[in-house]
Amino acid sequence: MKKTRKINKMMLNRMIVLSILDILSVLLAIFLALYIRFDFQISMMPAQYIEGAVKLSAIAIFTTLVLYWIWRLYKSVWRYASANELINIFGAVCMETIAIYISNSLLMTHMPRSFFILFAFSLFIETCGIRFSYRIVRMANAKRQNFFNTKGTARVMIIGAGAAGNAILKEIETSQYVIMRVVCLIDDNPGCHGKLLRGIPIAGGRDKIQDAVREYQVDDIILAMPSANGKDLKKILTICSETGCQLQMLPGMYQLINGEVTVSQLREVQIEDLLGRESIKVDLNQIIGYVSGKRVLVTGGGGSIGSELCRQIAGHTPAELIIVDIYENNAYAIQQELLRKYPNLKLTVLIASVRNTNRLEDIFEKYQPQIIYHAAAHKHVPLMEESPNEAIKNNVFGTYKTAQAASKYHAEKFVLISTDKAVNPTNIMGASKRICEMVIQMFNNHSETCFVAVRFGNVLGSNGSVIPLFKKQIEEGGPVTVTHPDIIRYFMTIPEAVSLVLQAGAFARGGEIFVLDMGEPVKIVDLAANLIKLSGYKVGEDIEIKFTGLRPGEKMYEELLMNEEGLQKTSNEMIYIGKPIEYDEELFKQHLDRLQELAEQEKNIKEAVKSIVPTYEYKKKEE
Repeated sequence: MKKTRKINKMMLNRMIVLSILDILSVLLAIFLALYIRFDFQISMMPAQYIEGAVKLSAIAIFTTLVLYWIWRLYKSVWRYASANELINIFGAVCMETIAIYISNSLLMTHMPRSFFILFAFSLFIETCGIRFSYRIVRMANAKRQNFFNTKGTARVMIIGAGAAGNAILKEIETSQYVIMRVVCLIDDNPGCHGKLLRGIPIAGGRDKIQDAVREYQVDDIILAMPSANGKDLKKILTICSETGCQLQMLPGMYQLINGEVTVSQLREVQIEDLLGRESIKVDLNQIIGYVSGKRVLVTGGGGSIGSELCRQIAGHTPAELIIVDIYENNAYAIQQELLRKYPNLKLTVLIASVRNTNRLEDIFEKYQPQIIYHAAAHKHVPLMEESPNEAIKNNVFGTYKTAQAASKYHAEKFVLISTDKAVNPTNIMGASKRICEMVIQMFNNHSETCFVAVRFGNVLGSNGSVIPLFKKQIEEGGPVTVTHPDIIRYFMTIPEAVSLVLQAGAFARGGEIFVLDMGEPVKIVDLAANLIKLSGYKVGEDIEIKFTGLRPGEKMYEELLMNEEGLQKTSNEMIYIGKPIEYDEELFKQHLDRLQELAEQEKNIKEAVKSIVPTYEYKKKEE
């Protein structure tokens, strides 16, 4: 309360000071108008004009204070004054001049016609001087401090001399809390090369980035190009990563549209910025349409993909969200997060294994889920190579039992989370996922439930993915381990993966395998090198990249579709449908029975898997 009264008192004092200055400026403007009109000689001023000026003074003071109040000249924050405030001053002065002219006619003072023009000019200059002087003093002081106090001040290059770059530059100039000094700008528009933006030189295009870093001794680079597409962004960031400078960037175009372009909006460059493609876009109306008001169950809901699915679903007003996970810590974490963010959400979190038939039956009977996202699975390729039977028990028969329960209790949709490793698999994890796809295809042929699979590549930042591993290795001083210099992978972000899963559910008609167009694959060694550079280190000098050799079951490259499958477009240009391969269901069931028997008996199962997935290739010496 005391603080509020103090602030109100300060505002009142500020308005009183401004009002006094405005009164003085009106009187000075009237005097200057006559003084200039009569060639800067007071002796030449006729007495009738001096008397008229005195009569007009009282009216001018009153109308000025009223008009300045109407034009909000006592409410603006003048330390951040801009063109809007300049327009307001101009409007207020014009209105004041008209008021004086009318008063002159009513009082019949008959002032010279040039008096009113000179009065308006003088008053405008004086008012601008009073209002903008604080900002000018602050800017001059900031430049003085930047000039003399260079210690600890980061020398900054801004890439992008457009609206976003100008906004960032303006805030750095005016803020007393930002310890930065912009020394140059980069822009691909050749028309602005060699020119100045707010006094800062535009050094050239992206080809001049490295030269400018050396010439201007740049410490940090800010990328202010929120509308840049994925390919351009990747090229520019690749150039920047070679400079050894700290990189920051604006998150996206919407900040510019919403007027949120500030230094606080800057973020560190993420490795996903180097993927070189546009992010997947999803029609949220379709998602909301089929999730809203439904009972939704997510298996593996505590994992990377599962938890993000739960977050997105929770925001689309389901009737109830049921999370099933075997790992209690993950389940507890997502439960607490959702309870904080969505206090009105009907949330049920259950600890259960998808391998437990009775437990699944009990869950489906009690909660009657209408939509199921099946994300529960073992996914680590090297670990599953050492424990292949566990991969089959959890992935294949966990999927089978969950799908069976969904069909029995008449769920509307069942979405399986699959992987590109299911295509021509060379490891047991990929082969198990291919069998899962066949399982849901079989159930779709004989059930009212709509069964579909969603297949995508490696997910950046997910548990067990290469990025967290690389970051940990960099934090520890290296080396960063890569299995092979030529190994490549398709990558996507967690939000993209979840977007695909959600929209697949909207597109689903039954039996489809949805595939994301993930652009060009990325070499893992390039990913490691870029991450080292983005962390401010030099490859080979500060952090070494060490090649460890391909792991058991690991391929040099992954495929998204098998040769026998075709591609069908959807309304989302980045999502395709692969046509499922036909197979003998009766023979498939027999193979499944045999596979389950071998898995439970802890017998060698790879040959049995090969009989189900003919494209599965493995080296017998690894058995």
